[in-house]
Amino acid sequence: MTKFLLKKSVEMLFTLFGITLLSFFIIHLAPGKPTDILTDMNPKVTPEMRERLEKYYGLDKPIVVQYGMWLKRIVRFDFGDSFSTDRRPVWDKIKERIPITLGINVLSMILIFVVAIPIGIYSAVRRYSVFDKVTTVFVFTGFAAPSFWLALLLMILFGVKLHVLPISGITSLDYDALSVWGKIWDVSRHLVLPVFVSAIGGIAGISRYMRSGMLEVIRQDYITTARAKGLPERTVTYRHALRNALLPIITILGLSVPGLIGGSVIFEQIFSIPGMGLLFYMSVMMRDYPVVMGILTIGAILTLAGNMLADISYALVDPRVRKA
Repeated sequence: MTKFLLKKSVEMLFTLFGITLLSFFIIHLAPGKPTDILTDMNPKVTPEMRERLEKYYGLDKPIVVQYGMWLKRIVRFDFGDSFSTDRRPVWDKIKERIPITLGINVLSMILIFVVAIPIGIYSAVRRYSVFDKVTTVFVFTGFAAPSFWLALLLMILFGVKLHVLPISGITSLDYDALSVWGKIWDVSRHLVLPVFVSAIGGIAGISRYMRSGMLEVIRQDYITTARAKGLPERTVTYRHALRNALLPIITILGLSVPGLIGGSVIFEQIFSIPGMGLLFYMSVMMRDYPVVMGILTIGAILTLAGNMLADISYALVDPRVRKA
C-alpha cells in the first residue's frame, strides 16, 4: 500500500506541473493585459505610464521567464499579489473564500452519496417497478435541465413566490444579532438551494450508474449461489452485491470532483455566494493573472486529491488492486 501511495503522489506532482504550465500559457494567450483595465478608461495615461505599469507587474518579461518566476514562488506556496487595486496577497483572498466553496462541495458530495446510492440499489432490486420508472424520469430530467436554468426556477419558486428560502448570499443582514442556533439555521437556509443545484446532476448520474452496476452484479453466479444457500435477500444485496457494484461508483465520484468545483463558478455567480467560483469569475473579467492561477492551482490540487482518495478507496474495496 505504501508503494502504491508513493507512486500516486509522484504522478500527482507531474500532473500538477503540467496543469499549471498549460494554464499559465493559455491565460496569457487571451487578448488584452491586466493594465488595460487601469489605463483604457483614463485619457491621461501616456505610453510611458503603460510601460511602467507593465514593468511593475512583470508583464514586460518573456512569458517563459514569467512562468519561471511564478513557479519559484509557488514552491513556497506564495501565489504573489493580486493585480487589482487593493494589491492584496492572492492567498489571503483565496483563504477567505475557499471554506465556503469546499463546504458547499462537501455537502453536495454527501447529498449525492446519501440519495443516489439507495435510489440506484432499490431501482435495481425492484427493476421495472413504479419506483424504478419514476426515478428514471427524474434522472433524465436531471440530466437534461441546465443547472443555471434550474437555479433560476428554484429562486423564483421558493424565494420570490413562496418566500421560504433566501436566494442570494450565505447570511442575512441581521446575522450578527442572531444566537448561535439562529446563525446555524440562517446559513442552512441560504445553502439549501445552492447545494441542491450543485448535487442534482450528480444524483441523477450516480443513481443510474449504481443501478447499472447492481443489475450486472446480481446476475453473477456467486449471487445465485448465495441465494441458493438460503441467505436473506438483504444480506445478498448489501453484503455480497453492493461491495462489488461500488467499484465503478468510486471511480466516477473521484472524476466528478472537477465538475463540482467547476460548477461552483456558475451557481456562486447566480446565488451571489462569496466563494472561489465568484472570485474566479471576477478575476477572469479583470485579467487578474495571479488570482486566476492561484485558484486554478488550488482547484487542480483538490481535483488530484479527489482522484487520490478514489484510488485509495478502490484499493481498500478491491484487494486485487492492492496486490497489483
